[in-house]
Amino acid sequence: MSSRKRSGWTDSRGSAEVGLDTQRSSRARGPGRLLIAVYGIFALATTARAGFQIATKFSEAPLAYLLSAVAAVVYIVATFSLARPGARAYAVSVVAVSLELVGVLAVGVLSIFDAQAFPSDTVWSAFGRGYGFVPLILPVLGLLWLSRTRPGRAGR
Repeated sequence: MSSRKRSGWTDSRGSAEVGLDTQRSSRARGPGRLLIAVYGIFALATTARAGFQIATKFSEAPLAYLLSAVAAVVYIVATFSLARPGARAYAVSVVAVSLELVGVLAVGVLSIFDAQAFPSDTVWSAFGRGYGFVPLILPVLGLLWLSRTRPGRAGR
């Protein structure tokens, strides 16, 4: 019995292509798995860091710590949306990864030119220098991967 048959899911035309076993996101295959893993690691790391900073020393640098929390939410949304199949998850991924790129660039510029506004680093400070510039490179790679795996793209 094929995996299509076992899933028991069909679309409106009766095709088993939408079965749970066969409808894996093309974004979650090949290099996409590594991308999702890195996003997952950043989601965990930034959530833990932001939670600790907000709980223990929020008054020292509220803007920086709130931006760390925003970064955590963006990484969480990107992780889950990249791993999920479908056009809606794809759209959410594009928005999340684009917001991440805008955040990295904006916070990077502001943290360099107005260092007093950021007395404590965020994951995006100085374009992610504290994280080996991965926060700057990750959304670029993410957007490239998304452009390669967009739904309805010919040849997929």
